[in-house]
Amino acid sequence: MRIVGVSYGGPEVTVRWVEQEQFGFEVWTDTDRTLAKTLGADGLMPYPKRVSVILDADGQAVVRYPEVAVGTHPGDVLEDARALFGQ
Repeated sequence: MRIVGVSYGGPEVTVRWVEQEQFGFEVWTDTDRTLAKTLGADGLMPYPKRVSVILDADGQAVVRYPEVAVGTHPGDVLEDARALFGQ
């Protein structure tokens, strides 16, 4: 299982943000918003909407979370991913 975050910021901005927040996962840059548009995270704000998507091994979306409850969301997604993939 792999967790990846995505940011509109360029690589140098993203690296500082990841270090500051001490994320325990990769954060990719999406400066042209291609991934955000594909996954429904692009919006009118200067940053992506908070959405999550669980992808299967072929990169197909199997669960989408268009709304994120920050306090419980990470645990909910991990629970769903473990149920789906047994990890």
